[in-house]
Amino acid sequence: MGPNLSSTLEPEMAAGSSRVLALSSRYIRFGPFQVDQQRQEVSKNGARLKLQGKVYQVLLALIEKQGEVVRRDELRLRLWPADTHVNYDANVNTTVNKLRQALGDSSDKPLYIETIPRKGYCLVVRLEFADVPVAIAPVASANGVDGKPQTENAKSTKTDIWMTLGIIGLILGGMLLGAGITKLWIQHFAPMPGGYWF
Repeated sequence: MGPNLSSTLEPEMAAGSSRVLALSSRYIRFGPFQVDQQRQEVSKNGARLKLQGKVYQVLLALIEKQGEVVRRDELRLRLWPADTHVNYDANVNTTVNKLRQALGDSSDKPLYIETIPRKGYCLVVRLEFADVPVAIAPVASANGVDGKPQTENAKSTKTDIWMTLGIIGLILGGMLLGAGITKLWIQHFAPMPGGYWF
């Protein structure tokens, strides 16, 4: 009975120690996001996200049980006191959807939060814990460095080139027009041979 008991406790103890680490570390990072537990703030690539209190609490619940299912009733108990009268299912759905929207995630193709049908939700991304903040450099992937799709960056660069060429063309055209007008002016008002003006 002794060996069986220790083998069943080890995974729970390991999971418990990671939860303690999550709670004791000030900063938690995943993807381009960083959670500052002391200030209760979430930032993406250094830019602060505006998360409502309940949305932030859902994120913390998912972080604390990263890789495990957080049941809907756990979220309900965490978000609303027992004597609160609300439509819990609809409000849990709305709160999780607000979190997904803030993270740029979707239920169809989850990057961070997976829906476990008839059970709850699971955070499916690897977390990093630290006591000091780390400046997160913008990630260049399918998106450009500033988070915009590369095609948008390429279009912007092409537009800038055409605008520059257009401005140069206008300047040159203005110079040529000015030279032509000056030439006509000189020819029109130049003294006639013999010194007579008409």
